[in-house]
Amino acid sequence: MILILKDQMMGKVISAVLLIVLVCFGCTDRDDTVTMANIRVKNVSSINFDSVQVGAEDKIHENVTPNGFSDYLEYETAYSYDYIKITSGEEGVFILQPIDFVGETPLSPGFYTYELNVLETGEVQLNFVID
Repeated sequence: MILILKDQMMGKVISAVLLIVLVCFGCTDRDDTVTMANIRVKNVSSINFDSVQVGAEDKIHENVTPNGFSDYLEYETAYSYDYIKITSGEEGVFILQPIDFVGETPLSPGFYTYELNVLETGEVQLNFVID
């Protein structure tokens, strides 16, 4: 009987050790393998964004509905604010044009959201969020 209890106890100890090892080493954070800035767009305006260009690269976030998000796109160089060109059907084209990036540090690899709003005046507002 003592041998049976020892075998059961040993099985529980081995199971617990395996569980701890799996939890510690089996999980990866989505940031662990990121090598570039990943930016998505959140539309906080009341109009549909047919397309949103961020920065000088030819990467386009498409069909971002009000209160909706685009997918993340990878950028080699990006900043906490950037050139933004929003195209919205009959509403027109809206542009946020930074003057320069002097003194700005490029974003490190990670996940970021540009919350974009188009005001009644046509001005584009950008709120930068670290995800």
